[in-house]
Amino acid sequence: MTICELCGGESSGWYLCARHTVRLAKQLADLPTLYAEVGECLVPRRASWGEIIATKGAASPQSPLNEDVLDTVNTARAAEVVHLWRVDVQRERWPRHGAPPPGGLAADCRWLGMELEWIASNYPAAGDLASEVHELEKQARSIVGDPAPRPQRLGTCIAITAEGVVCGAAITRLPGQTRLQCRWCRYVYETGLDWARLQEFQPQDAA
Repeated sequence: MTICELCGGESSGWYLCARHTVRLAKQLADLPTLYAEVGECLVPRRASWGEIIATKGAASPQSPLNEDVLDTVNTARAAEVVHLWRVDVQRERWPRHGAPPPGGLAADCRWLGMELEWIASNYPAAGDLASEVHELEKQARSIVGDPAPRPQRLGTCIAITAEGVVCGAAITRLPGQTRLQCRWCRYVYETGLDWARLQEFQPQDAA
């Protein structure tokens, strides 16, 4: 009988029990948002669409911030760690396939999430993967707080697509985020004029 590598409980022959499989799925889904907020916390950002303020934790000559955090807790490092796990899982599952190219933190988290049933039931290093993802989450939450801020809905995308119609996809941003790209049409909202137009041209029943 295989027991869960994290808690030692009975797992019906899987390397992770159902509880820790569900927890890992949630952590993989949350990591990209968490690390986007980490980036907002460690660099100067805007409080609104025009006013620049000091970021909580932004370094200054007298800042008490441990600058090692900038090297150890950031999206690039999280993406590297998660990608290495994706490479190893793919190597175990499809040994004849070549290693996947770096796809970014969100893409690799999504890929691992889609393969989670196989990982929990067939991947001997599932416990190590879950432990390392948990550590990445813990490090991020030590900076952004717990629970982490969630995206705010601003309205719908007003960009005109190649087909000549308004995109209309939901537009969300993290607190303090001043640049974002529509996930559907890829239009970038960045300037004060962009934000003003986004507000002005929202459908009347958007509220």
